Amino acid sequence: MAGIVRGSLVFKLRMSVSLFARDVFTGRFAMRLVRCLALVAGLGSAAAGLATGPAFAQKRGGTLVQITQPEPPTLGSYISTANPVGQVAAKIYDGLLEYDFDLKPLPGLAESWTISDDGKTVTFRLRSGVKFHDGQPFSSADVQFSVMEVLKKVHPRGINTFSEVTAVETPDAQTVVFRLNRPAPYMMAALSGYESPMLPKHIFGQGDIRSHQNANTPVGTGPFKFTEWRRGEFVRLDRNADYWKPGRPYLDRIVVRFIGDTGTRAAALEKGEAHIAGFGAVPYNDVKKLEKLPNIQIETKGYEMLSPVVELMFNTRKAPFDNVKVRQAISYAIDRKFVIDNIWFGFGKPTNGPISSNFAASGLYSADVTNYNVPDGVERANRLLDEAGFPRKADGIRFEITHDITPYGEEWRRFGEYTQQALARIGIKASLRYEDVATWLKRIYTDYDYDVSSNHLFNLADPVLGVHRAFHSRFIRPGTVFVNGVRWSDPRADELMDRATIEPDPKKRAELYAEIQKIVVAAAPLAWTHEISFATVLDKRYRDVIVSPLGLFSSFDSAWRE
Repeated sequence: MAGIVRGSLVFKLRMSVSLFARDVFTGRFAMRLVRCLALVAGLGSAAAGLATGPAFAQKRGGTLVQITQPEPPTLGSYISTANPVGQVAAKIYDGLLEYDFDLKPLPGLAESWTISDDGKTVTFRLRSGVKFHDGQPFSSADVQFSVMEVLKKVHPRGINTFSEVTAVETPDAQTVVFRLNRPAPYMMAALSGYESPMLPKHIFGQGDIRSHQNANTPVGTGPFKFTEWRRGEFVRLDRNADYWKPGRPYLDRIVVRFIGDTGTRAAALEKGEAHIAGFGAVPYNDVKKLEKLPNIQIETKGYEMLSPVVELMFNTRKAPFDNVKVRQAISYAIDRKFVIDNIWFGFGKPTNGPISSNFAASGLYSADVTNYNVPDGVERANRLLDEAGFPRKADGIRFEITHDITPYGEEWRRFGEYTQQALARIGIKASLRYEDVATWLKRIYTDYDYDVSSNHLFNLADPVLGVHRAFHSRFIRPGTVFVNGVRWSDPRADELMDRATIEPDPKKRAELYAEIQKIVVAAAPLAWTHEISFATVLDKRYRDVIVSPLGLFSSFDSAWRE
């Protein structure tokens, strides 16, 4: 009974608290623990232990079953930023840095770092004694290879993150010096194991990195080693006994399960057969039901470094979406409140543009843009389509399109069905197409064989990292996923983004982004609908799981089971 009370109190708090603070609220359990300890060490010493340290310590052992949906197309997180990929690979690969909930950097594989006064030299001191899973030592040569030969060239966001890096010097095995053409303060926010994984040069330095044989048998320095991938069922990761953090990880293994049926996913969590799921793997209507169970808590922390925004992508180089009035019309036709309330069950906030309102405090978010979220949106949409030269025919249809649904779960299917209905109201007949992740990615980002597609894009810790890639001309890169798949660009917007990238003054930077947002939102290469508030479903027996702003994209080295 005490365990249930303790779990419910933690759930109500909905925040990370120390183990000791948790037990302060559970006096009955604490008194039982005191009596047990007294049998061994005497009441006095036990009481002193409770007063100065945690009421119970992390336990070694156990298996955490994580539900990830859909199954990742690859485990090569250095070449794909698809959501399911990061949920698995971030347990295998480490980065130079980690981050706290204020998005401030913490030591990772780099135990310390210094930045020159002009911002053009960043020196990292690496930890000694770190080994890859195959037993080979991690050194500065691996950092140099990872950044210069992999992340800077083929990582969808790394091509931007490290664009100013001209060289990575390795004066010795434990020292790395980044030389930059111009200051790039945003780079320091993108060095996690999820965002910029450090790869073993002795493995990935041989062969074509885009189709490397070890992409799906990864070797990293992370807390868990890849063991097995049984397609359609699970990936198994086992504890790395030689992990560089003493005593960690606490868990014996992580099993990442792929369950196609939404009801089965929810049932597995309810029965305790699975223990964690996020990023919409559990439909939001089921999240509301699971929230009422005594063994489940719903956590909304762990997405602070992501700030996802839902969008409809238009193929702007294909008629009729090369016409700005058609794109604007669809932007007006979407009822954002209906979408949030009925598809995401309240877990969201309406938006009109690409930058999340989470950046309001820094001044980078601007609401002074074209407002598509208006009561007479359908009427405005119909007028624009008439003006664009697409009158209704005798059957009421203006033209027909195919809407490709992002293959990330049930709510995306429902969003596709809603979009189909919304477009029908303005005379556009949409057929729906739902494919596996790999096929969808190739269609959108390699072949550009689509009309409209749904998606969500992470803003990440800075617009340079998460926003520019969506519409800067430099990111029209066939074969690179989650970049400028709409193939729209504007010289003035490009210029402003380039200036904002290196502008050190916060006020001037905010002014630049205000103008960027005005230009882009008016052109409507995408229809931004809402900011997602993701929810993570977590079994209360598991502690210290969501301990960073990356949530499920973190390593889980601190996670343990009661």
